[in-house]
Amino acid sequence: MTVLAIAALVLSDLAGLLLVPLGLPGLWVMVVGFLIYAAATEFRTAGLASIAIVVGLAFAGEIVESWLGFRFAKRYGGSSRSGWGALIGGLIGAGMGIPIPVIGSIIGAFVGAFAGAVLFEYTASRRLEVAIGAGWGAVLGRAAAAAIKIALGLVIALVGIVAVLRA
Repeated sequence: MTVLAIAALVLSDLAGLLLVPLGLPGLWVMVVGFLIYAAATEFRTAGLASIAIVVGLAFAGEIVESWLGFRFAKRYGGSSRSGWGALIGGLIGAGMGIPIPVIGSIIGAFVGAFAGAVLFEYTASRRLEVAIGAGWGAVLGRAAAAAIKIALGLVIALVGIVAVLRA
């Protein structure tokens, strides 16, 4: 049972880290894998403290992602409306992607974030240069958020490694 638990943990960590740049809930995939590992090992090596750390890191990643999208869009001249456009456009773009395996969804997420921010901002301000600035900010915010979430994902994986080594 322990081998299966470790396999579930490793697979969920790898899948989670691959999903993060796509704008998908990769950190939460990692949390679920950690919870499966903890339950399968009867919480001997992954206790309440480590579970709280993993869940807290995942929540922190979501908060940072939302905040950075809005922050960068506003920093580059947009309104909070462009932040919502970046979020919605990024999710749609990741889902649609472009026909390139794996990186197509990543490119789609960035293009979608840009297009969403530009569209939402333009409908509010009616100024193309402001809308394009907000779109550029949304792309930078999405890239920064993905980098931070990958770093948080690596910390979550490290917590899992420590739990396995304690076995």
